[in-house]
Amino acid sequence: MRDTQTLLSSPLSLAAAALGLTFATPAAWANDAAERLTERLEPLESYQATFEQQILDGSGQRLQSARGEMWLSRPGMLRWEVEAPYTQVVVSDGNDVYLYDPDLEQVTVQPMDDRVTHTPALLLSGSINDLTASYDVVYEQESGEDVFTLIPNSADTLFEELSMAFDNDTLTELWMMDSTGQKTLIRFSDITQNGSIDRGLFNFEIPEGTDVIREEL
Repeated sequence: MRDTQTLLSSPLSLAAAALGLTFATPAAWANDAAERLTERLEPLESYQATFEQQILDGSGQRLQSARGEMWLSRPGMLRWEVEAPYTQVVVSDGNDVYLYDPDLEQVTVQPMDDRVTHTPALLLSGSINDLTASYDVVYEQESGEDVFTLIPNSADTLFEELSMAFDNDTLTELWMMDSTGQKTLIRFSDITQNGSIDRGLFNFEIPEGTDVIREEL
């Protein structure tokens, strides 16, 4: 498990020198790393967890923290509810993505284009073949956890690096860095993989009186 101090000392690189970590095995070649990641993600049909999220600026100062719950089901379905310190809901039904802010009484609707699906949570709900084709994958093992770092092949993504940590076959953490140097760490708990999820969670009904902003391709 990485702590916040580790994140502050590194731009989310998994280089041992930068993080000061001792790895049980050396980094694998890219094709082997992609195969290992596929082995972890391909059986994942659904995922439910609570989460804690921290956002840090380029100097390591904490900008924001939040907690909530998420549900994910392949292909392309996601519900992400931020419960504190504010309320926000993101829902994908596989065709459109709804971002609902109840305080503003506003919902933004976006089609599921490539850029939207490259956001971290939706990326997990997509095609594994697309994932490993769109990113270079590096694998390392730290204290029994399998850590995969994804580096985009193109510039049209929302992050420079995205790393996933697995305890055995269970996804426990995501952390990423964007082009501004901003870092985000998401830790999952109370995890259920491949459990039964009510499909109604992925249908979003726009509340009456809510302003709707539709973003087209």
